[in-house]
Amino acid sequence: MGQKTVKFNEEGISNLPDDKPVLYKILTLNDNNNYTGVAHRGRVRERLMEHLGEIPGAKVRIEQMKSIEEAREKEGRVISRSTPKYNKQK
Repeated sequence: MGQKTVKFNEEGISNLPDDKPVLYKILTLNDNNNYTGVAHRGRVRERLMEHLGEIPGAKVRIEQMKSIEEAREKEGRVISRSTPKYNKQK
C-alpha cells in the first residue's frame, strides 16, 4: 500500500490521505522513530493532531494498510524492533 512522509505540523498532517487505516511513525530529523501508532480510516489526521505538542518530531511517515488489524500487527512488530522512546514499554 502507499507510503507518505510529511512535516509533523498542522499543514503537513492536513495533506495526508484519510481513506485507509494507517501505521504511522513520528520521526526526528535524523529519521529516529520517536513514536509508532495506528489510526482508523477517516481518523488519520485527527489522531496525528492529538500528538502535536505531546510527542516531539520533525516529520511523520504513514503507511496505508488494508485493515486496522493488519496495521496493529505491524505496529507490534515495529515497536518491538525499534523501541520508540515515547511508546509505553511493556
